[in-house]
Amino acid sequence: MIVDKVKIKIKAGNGGNGAVSFRREKYVNAGGPDGGDGGRGGNIVFAANPSMRTLMDFRLKRVFKAENGENGKKKNMTGATGGDLVIGVPVGTVIYDDEGRVVADVTEGKNVVVLRGGPGGKGNARFSTSIRQTPRFATPGKKVQERQGTLELKSIADVGLVGFPNVGKSTLLSSMTSARPKIDNYHFTTLAPNLGVVKTDDYSFIMADIPGLIEGASGGAGLGHDFLRHIERTRMIAHVLDISGSEGRDPLEDYAAIRSELEQYSAVLAGRREIVVANKADLPEAEENLAQFKKAHPDLDVYLVSAATGEGTSRVKYAMEEILKELPHEKVIEEEGVIEEWEHEDARLTAEVGKGDDGVLEINGTLIESIFDKINPDEPDSVRHFHKLLKDMGIIKMLRNAGARDGDTVRLNGEEFDFVE
Repeated sequence: MIVDKVKIKIKAGNGGNGAVSFRREKYVNAGGPDGGDGGRGGNIVFAANPSMRTLMDFRLKRVFKAENGENGKKKNMTGATGGDLVIGVPVGTVIYDDEGRVVADVTEGKNVVVLRGGPGGKGNARFSTSIRQTPRFATPGKKVQERQGTLELKSIADVGLVGFPNVGKSTLLSSMTSARPKIDNYHFTTLAPNLGVVKTDDYSFIMADIPGLIEGASGGAGLGHDFLRHIERTRMIAHVLDISGSEGRDPLEDYAAIRSELEQYSAVLAGRREIVVANKADLPEAEENLAQFKKAHPDLDVYLVSAATGEGTSRVKYAMEEILKELPHEKVIEEEGVIEEWEHEDARLTAEVGKGDDGVLEINGTLIESIFDKINPDEPDSVRHFHKLLKDMGIIKMLRNAGARDGDTVRLNGEEFDFVE
């Protein structure tokens, strides 16, 4: 069974912490700070893998984490960068965020950095000044948030076989490839696409037997959208008809019905290059019905075959090859800037000023939490750095504009402090 849509969790590596260290060498009485920076965390990278045809590999493993950056070391040594995690996916995989927005469209030859690792923290050597010569604090590396997303395989084949149930698509696939789909004489035998590789003298392409379509699929009836989604990015469509009308169906009506569904669902789909494979040539009335069909659709490329006996299938195979060589590859889906949004998350940190029930001014939000993460409250030097961060991040100004004066008690995310400009 093909797997073409899975939910996963991804997390880039956290940045390593900066080091607190002082130079300690023989004959050096008062070495200065030499704590190095933490290493950057590893990225999450998606790479198109032409040998993968489904998302089957993601059935059992759905959580992916890149390596964290190493902590900084003494002697101003920066911690090692965390290794990137490269996740292989089939060509044509689209990545969506948990809100359904496009994160990336992974096409052939393309590697996409979806999540960047957190930058490393600064070692105490970074905070040495002429006034503060022995800083006893460093900053932690940035912790990266885990993200949820959905992988959806939009391009499972070069050629999509479409047609009503039981017209012989599975039989055609098995006769033209090494695929062995389940074939029985009842409707909706094929509940998921079967894939096969069609090989010619010096060329090969993927052909998919798509689940049978019934009228109303564009509105979600039957297998509906699942069917249409599978063929959305196939490069060409081979419309298979039971030209003999062996089940009392009219090939002209069947063709019109499926064309209508495709046009209602997607103008792009309706415009795909199409050939008609008139199947079951070995049964009575096939020739007569074929003549009527060609008369009604003189501009269509129609190939008479018998998938059961193999008659005419070689000609269809080479016709598909010639068409595919002329067709361009599918254009990527336009991405919606989610990657950039994730990378600049710090710019959207919140801070809301207000008053508690006791009238004390307070500021709450993720910006305060981010500042707390950067300090060590047990270190005086770190506390002084904390005041600088409050000023640089605009928290002091927000409190002053809200009426805070020197000596007033204020709260930051529930923690009480004396306000000092």
